[in-house]
Amino acid sequence: MIAPAKSSARIPRSIWALGFVSLLMDASSELIHSLLPMFMFTVLGISASAIGLIEGAAEATALFVKIFSGTLSDYWGKRKPLAVLGYGLGALSKPLFALATGVGLVVTARLMDRVGKGMRGAPRDALVADIAPPTLRGAAFGLRQALDTVGAFIGPLLAIGLMLWWANDFRSVFWVAVIPAVLSVCLLLFGVQEPERKSEGKRFNPIRRENLRRLPRSYWWIVAIGAAFTLARFSEAFLILRAQQGGLPLAFTPLVLIGMNLIYAMSAYPFGKISDSTDHASLLAWGLAVLITADVMLAWSSDWTWVWAGITLWGLHMGMTQGLLATMVADTAPADLRGTAYGFFNLVSGFALLIASTVAGLLWDRFGASFAFAAGATFSALALAAIIFHNRSKAGVALLRND
Repeated sequence: MIAPAKSSARIPRSIWALGFVSLLMDASSELIHSLLPMFMFTVLGISASAIGLIEGAAEATALFVKIFSGTLSDYWGKRKPLAVLGYGLGALSKPLFALATGVGLVVTARLMDRVGKGMRGAPRDALVADIAPPTLRGAAFGLRQALDTVGAFIGPLLAIGLMLWWANDFRSVFWVAVIPAVLSVCLLLFGVQEPERKSEGKRFNPIRRENLRRLPRSYWWIVAIGAAFTLARFSEAFLILRAQQGGLPLAFTPLVLIGMNLIYAMSAYPFGKISDSTDHASLLAWGLAVLITADVMLAWSSDWTWVWAGITLWGLHMGMTQGLLATMVADTAPADLRGTAYGFFNLVSGFALLIASTVAGLLWDRFGASFAFAAGATFSALALAAIIFHNRSKAGVALLRND
């Protein structure tokens, strides 16, 4: 069991450190990932179908690792060592991209990077929940998410600048990505202090049936809602495709993710702080309403005004909901099962993203971009209806109990 956090009006220093750890690693990863498809296709001569298989295998690997890393952190009673291992694998993968001369080393680097991401995600989120005072938990998750997202738009921005400066020298740009990755691991090692956990005797297997039953219905409802959100919000790659339809030059396509992540980063902390004093379900419902509006705008036209308005609202929706969902998982899961809880949540949401992106791609190819985004708006509306119905059912039960 975790020693109770001291009451404080300020977010602990270790939360800030975790945020900057995420910022540095995300900047490093996105610097490479924003260029990697072009590098594989133009420099290494890898076919588009092979690129798709590499990306699919990498993301599937991350999904499976997430559940095991969260469960292991609960069993072991330690979060930080697993997070260090995950970030360390991510850092070790970066030089391999610069050294790659064929598909073998690229696959090795990509899988190592995704294993690292899967390994660190659940323990890191559980560590945030362990460190943050309960009254500041939403703000803490919002801050970490905001700093993480700052890295997500700094990386592509650096990629554009360095590619222009070094005349499209992919390998030199990839070597630059090693620097923030190493700094990220160092900051985690020396800047984050894990709270002590009180020993409760014999270790237990978190995924035994009797232990999983300790996860309440409210937690599984959040898992279901998180999956519904992901089904309604497919891969951001479709935002890039829509912007290209509107005439955005190929060299500037990273600007789509830069713009979206800028809004995401600016809104994540304020909405995280709001969530500490606001009904969570209501805030989730407003986030879905924003996503519906974004999908409608993107479905309406490929004109740049509509597309960029949709991208802006997409980023706002992310800022409103992603840290909030992480907070809700922390609030409903027992402290000694938080790693497992985040593992299951991430696993289900990850599979939902694979399904959503596959369906969106099929709809896009068969019926066009407008139909794909209209389907996203429909999924969002169904998820919104589920939240409203659930809230009214809870209110009705509470009223009957009071009577």
